[in-house]
Amino acid sequence: MLVPEMLEHAARVHPDKPAVWHNQVWKTYGELNRDASRLAGFLLQLGVGRGDRVAILLENSFDFISAHFGALKAGAVEVSLNTELTPEALRQLLSDCEAKVLIAGSKFVAQWSGIIDELPELKHVLVDRVPRKPLPPLAQVKVHYLSDGLPDGSGTVPAPGRIDIDLASIIYTSGSTGEPKGVMLSHLNFVSNTQSIVRYLELCETDRMLVVLPFYYVYGRSLLYSHFLSGGSLVIDNRFAFPVTVLNTMRDLEVTGFAGVPSTFSILLHKSDLKSRKFPKLRFVTQAGGGMAPALQKEVVEVFRPARVFVMYGSTEAAPRLTYVEPEILPRKWGSIGRAIPNVEVIVSDERGNRLPPGVTGEIAARGSNIMVGYWKSPAATAEVMRNGYYYTGDLGYADEEGYIFLTGRARDIIKAGGNRVSSKEIEDAVLEIPGILETAVIGVPDEILGEAIKAFVVRCNTTVTEDDVKSHLQRRLPAFKLPKWIQFCDSLPKNQSGKILKAALRTGEIPQAKTTATSPVR
Repeated sequence: MLVPEMLEHAARVHPDKPAVWHNQVWKTYGELNRDASRLAGFLLQLGVGRGDRVAILLENSFDFISAHFGALKAGAVEVSLNTELTPEALRQLLSDCEAKVLIAGSKFVAQWSGIIDELPELKHVLVDRVPRKPLPPLAQVKVHYLSDGLPDGSGTVPAPGRIDIDLASIIYTSGSTGEPKGVMLSHLNFVSNTQSIVRYLELCETDRMLVVLPFYYVYGRSLLYSHFLSGGSLVIDNRFAFPVTVLNTMRDLEVTGFAGVPSTFSILLHKSDLKSRKFPKLRFVTQAGGGMAPALQKEVVEVFRPARVFVMYGSTEAAPRLTYVEPEILPRKWGSIGRAIPNVEVIVSDERGNRLPPGVTGEIAARGSNIMVGYWKSPAATAEVMRNGYYYTGDLGYADEEGYIFLTGRARDIIKAGGNRVSSKEIEDAVLEIPGILETAVIGVPDEILGEAIKAFVVRCNTTVTEDDVKSHLQRRLPAFKLPKWIQFCDSLPKNQSGKILKAALRTGEIPQAKTTATSPVR
């Protein structure tokens, strides 16, 4: 199966079923498939061939779905881009993937209009509608407006010959720990992983997922694929800056599923009236996109009860899912990322690819038909993570006697303080146990004596929490060498649009509206 066949099959079986809701409007599977086919036909008329890169700069919408599946129907490799990219960052990624076509939103015109004529490979820009301000004169790029309509391509699209090991997408990593890399994922990678997700979540035609995660993010992408494959439906709400509005959508549209990263749930718990609400139609909740502290896991389980909460783990390189914890097991395994999903093997590995015994910390490694082809134009980076027949995630952890895995930190997120190796995650989990703490991030900073000192950034939802409260709690929970030397209270932490905290920005001092408090080591 190829990725666009998920939509095509759903359109054959459920042509008139409402598939996606956005901006108070439903579209059926039949309508979405016809839109994608029209766009595919137009791309073929523009000379897009098999393997050509088609970049997409759109927020979650009907336009994104038709652009995404249309590019794949045409045999192209689609490259969905973060809508928060600066013009220079956008130019770099479009140049790196050598995009032939850019499908962009007019609301992002300030990001793309000034750089598209600097890209020799780019020939066409398809814009959702005419921008309010005229575009600058363009010498080499032709602009087309989707609002003007496209030729009717609702029949069979003459797609180039493809098989499931062909490249489907390049997804650029968020760059939270370094320069973004283009993760190459095949049709097989996506379809096999989607089939496994549908299986363990037991998705079916009656499921309706509320989507607040962007589709360019691989976790958001998995919501799109898994519900199309199962014949379910999606409710798109891009207004998470107003969490109460999103909760109203959840209630009014009677969704059965909700997905988020740890910060999604922290915001809902502390900046909305979630705790006073009930959602009788909600069947399940999923969490991925970073380790969730056990204290937060317990709150989420309680507030969404009786909905089943699935704690999951994965990476862009895995398309994206690797493990999950069964909801019934979670109360015995707080803090665990679970065991491998169907058709995937996950181990705690030593440097030679040997499975380590229970309780011994090593690097999380995986193999399966969902693992990426490699990094775009980066054979050295590919070889660094693809070795011994496994993909090495860069995450450290251990397995218990039952095979459930617990993360202890990132291989590159270990602080070497005074000769001791300290996991940032362990300190973060301890901070999040304090009532009134919204979120935290711990990094190592240069120190003349220790080499690296521990610094904790803390966001409070209750400003009565003091530095002494944090220090005294950590003193009870952690040995002295793991206690932060510096505590910085902040109004917020820098994040990408998918909600991941950007520690690289913290290291360079990009902290919004912060107030700093220096502390000496707690003894």
